[in-house]
Amino acid sequence: MKKTTYKVLISALLAGFAGTAHAAGTLVYCSEGSPAGFDSAQFTAGTDFDAGANNVFNPLVQFPRGETLAAPALAEKFEVSDDGLVYTFHLRKGVKFHTTRYFTPTRDFNADDVIWTFDRLGNKENAFNKAYPVEFPYFSDMGLAENIKSVEKVDDYTVKMTLAKNDASFIQTMAMPIGSIYSAEYTEQLLKDGKAEMINQQPVGTGPFVFERYQKDASIRYKANKEYWDKSDMPMVDNLIFAITKDASVRQQKLKAGECNVMSYPLPADIDNLKQDSKLNVLSNPGFNVGFIYYNTEKKPFDSADVRVALDTAMNKEAIIKAVYGGQGQLAPNPMPPTQWSFNKDIKVRDLDVEKAKELLTKAGYPDGFEATLWSLPVQRPYNPNGRLMAELVQADWAKIGVKVNIMTYEWGEYLKRAKAGEHDIVMVGWTGDNGDPDNWLGNLFGCEAVGGSNYSRFCYQPFQELLVKAKQLNNQEERAKLYEEAQVIFHGQMPGSPVGTSVVNVPLTNNVEGFKISPFGAFQFTGVSVK
Repeated sequence: MKKTTYKVLISALLAGFAGTAHAAGTLVYCSEGSPAGFDSAQFTAGTDFDAGANNVFNPLVQFPRGETLAAPALAEKFEVSDDGLVYTFHLRKGVKFHTTRYFTPTRDFNADDVIWTFDRLGNKENAFNKAYPVEFPYFSDMGLAENIKSVEKVDDYTVKMTLAKNDASFIQTMAMPIGSIYSAEYTEQLLKDGKAEMINQQPVGTGPFVFERYQKDASIRYKANKEYWDKSDMPMVDNLIFAITKDASVRQQKLKAGECNVMSYPLPADIDNLKQDSKLNVLSNPGFNVGFIYYNTEKKPFDSADVRVALDTAMNKEAIIKAVYGGQGQLAPNPMPPTQWSFNKDIKVRDLDVEKAKELLTKAGYPDGFEATLWSLPVQRPYNPNGRLMAELVQADWAKIGVKVNIMTYEWGEYLKRAKAGEHDIVMVGWTGDNGDPDNWLGNLFGCEAVGGSNYSRFCYQPFQELLVKAKQLNNQEERAKLYEEAQVIFHGQMPGSPVGTSVVNVPLTNNVEGFKISPFGAFQFTGVSVK
């Protein structure tokens, strides 16, 4: 059987040069919030991934910093069968798991760790899952629970994965945080000690930084992994500190005072001021994100497409973009950003039309409107710089068509948990793309398999779903793009969630920071970053 082989070739000269560099100093990152935990497999938020997967762990394949195409990582190469169903991963030798105050490994990374990782994700009878039962939303939302038929150990450094059906996005998906590989030896120790839940508090990975300690709402401390396997992209500082600072204005003050070197998510109104500061450098990239207002389609009156379209039509989105995003955003007509291939350019944002919105409500049986609760985003995110302000603007817009909105919110972790359970009427959430594939937007956010996960609208519409299933099994990108464009037309007519805006991503740094790259997927990664 003919196979296609993928391999990264890193020159000996480059590896040798990088290996001579030594980490020095401390880098302080002013992050936007406390992580829900460090066991990235059970989360979907960037805050959690930055604290865990993006800096402590590695998957079999990963996205090189600043890039969107997955490349070999813990697997130094992989092969794909002609029918697209069998993936054979050849594992990298000599990779060390972290030595911490709570764990000392006795062996290197090998196939047993890959087998354990995916058995935990896909097998509810796994002993660890019984000791520490949690959900793995990404694994189910993206269809991996159903599609990964088997994961087999060929030998200590070869693993074979067999799929039930072809998935054109599989390798890109494996590079996401859900693919982070855990130490089977460490988890066996936790299980033996009756402390399985500590996997979420004391992580052990193979990544560039070793977890040291965490103080909720204050800081996370890491040290450089001096034995990191990727000599071409090593940690360049001895210590990495996440200074958790929820208020963007306070993060800015800390940056200007030199108390942190990198800050997340500045307020759009502050960008010009930050750019004018001679001690700072502001990196900017087009955003790969969309902010949404989701309607719970399992609850009345949001089970009616006419009601959802009416609410979308009554929103003054141009005013929202101007007030909430400032000069750092643009209107979003589709549930994916314009930089995503397969974006349907023919679909436009609906014009504001209060009378038409009223007609649609009357048609749906609500001539006098109705009352509902809107959950306001409790934290600043790249796709929505100011959830409270957006909620107040939407509240005023919908009042004009007789819809009375009560605004409420929860702490971020509780907010997501309750939204995934479908407790909301209307909820603000958004998305930054994870793997560069259209299915990450349409399937992961609005597909049937993602209900109870990242599909906050709980939308399961068969004409839409059939296109997603068909597109995911095709390898021809042009053919896939046509199906996704058609799916966006259906989405626009059904409007399970209103896309509002796509923001520019800005990352302010102090001038002595070198080597930082903006991730297209919103990750904050600190290999190759130095403080002079």
